[in-house]
Amino acid sequence: MRAVADAICYEGYLLYPYRRSSPKNRVRWQFGVLVPRVWAEAHLTEQPGVSGAAESWYQQTECLFEAVPDAVLRVRVRYLQAQRKTAERRTGVGDGWEAVETLDVDGALHLTFDEAVPRETDLEVPLTELLAGERTYPVGAPSGLETAPLASAGGTVGRIVRRRHPVRARTTLRAERLDGPEGTYRLTVRTENTGDSPSPEASREVALSHSLLATHTLLGGDGPRFCSLIDPPDWAAAHTRACRNVRTFPVLAGEEGTARTMFSSPILLGDHPQIAPESPGDLHDAAEIDEILSLRTLLLTDEEKREARATDPRAAAILDRVENMPQEVFAQLHGAMRSPEPAQLLQPPRPARPERAEPVAGERIPWWREGGDEGLSPSTDSVPIDGVEVARGHRVRLCPRGRGADAQDMFLVGRTARVEGVFHDVDGSVHLAVSVEDDPAAELNAWYGRFCYFRPDEVQPLVGAGTASPDEERSDGCHRTVEA
Repeated sequence: MRAVADAICYEGYLLYPYRRSSPKNRVRWQFGVLVPRVWAEAHLTEQPGVSGAAESWYQQTECLFEAVPDAVLRVRVRYLQAQRKTAERRTGVGDGWEAVETLDVDGALHLTFDEAVPRETDLEVPLTELLAGERTYPVGAPSGLETAPLASAGGTVGRIVRRRHPVRARTTLRAERLDGPEGTYRLTVRTENTGDSPSPEASREVALSHSLLATHTLLGGDGPRFCSLIDPPDWAAAHTRACRNVRTFPVLAGEEGTARTMFSSPILLGDHPQIAPESPGDLHDAAEIDEILSLRTLLLTDEEKREARATDPRAAAILDRVENMPQEVFAQLHGAMRSPEPAQLLQPPRPARPERAEPVAGERIPWWREGGDEGLSPSTDSVPIDGVEVARGHRVRLCPRGRGADAQDMFLVGRTARVEGVFHDVDGSVHLAVSVEDDPAAELNAWYGRFCYFRPDEVQPLVGAGTASPDEERSDGCHRTVEA
């Protein structure tokens, strides 16, 4: 679970090509940013319904769990604290120093750049104490000043100075009993930035130096068994809808089938997220396309690599790892096939058949050979759903399944959509490309060919391609309210 949490913590920390001069590395810290409240309210970031990159001064997690009365809850609050790395050179006047953007010392390059230091605070409290009243704990970090000299043959010619402003924050824990089976509870974890600086007129860069960055929470303990908010058990369905998660969302963590831990992340995940076993290390870049990013990193010029190494220690570590990666590790990065279906639903593998130069009469040509997709047309193909041949132009209601669905699909439960095409996948499955009807960007997305994709068992056809009947609009069996 820590490996997944670290990947979230450093998501976007430093993007390829990992150089300070890259424009995209000048706008950083996009997820889980908790700024001082005064600054957040002055910059109108506290808008109802707004989430994602918009900064806030607090983050709240609510989840459900089952436990015996003597259970002990453990909470770990993690974030990054901004740190300004400044290269300074000796001025030659007394003990004077001058801040510079770039400093070359005997061929070694040193750059002024923003870094970050990981912070975490562990909280432990018996369930009985939380039921008696909420508990609040400090989770901030102190200021800091560190100096490292840069020596040359003639003595000390420069230094690296790292400065950190204090981060003041607190986390409040609260638990309450729920109606339902004995020993069921709701846990609330709220983390707030309580700092009163900088001034409301300060820039975002200044505000970030007093903020919690990439804030996320790990939940566990002795005794509690957590419930999935994506695919809750029947008894928890109503309570799940009442959970209010603000700028974070909790999912079950650890091995599939376990429920001892939860990970509340500012980036939407599915239950039991895992790092791909083939991945040799974090690349800090969205989607983590390890092979292509590693190859591109190898193709950087020597001067670009020199700048990247001077930009940040983590960039230097990525370069070292990629340049020393064994060939067999590279080979593992070249694609892997996994089924999103639970293991128990998979069909046993079919015995391999020898390749034939030509298919026999009536046999479908494999998709990877020329002519394999002839006869397929997303714009005219159809698929039977509840006795209706659904094709392009049909209206459907979206009812994504909890297990195996994309985590973001929960926001589309109960919404109506227009089918834009029926697509046959190379593994024999079928997906419907749809445009959500009340999406203001639906027309533009359709023009670009950007759609949402659902399996046939995740939609309910409405009446033909026209307007649904009043009965269907009122009773569809998949309404759910979710607040993000």
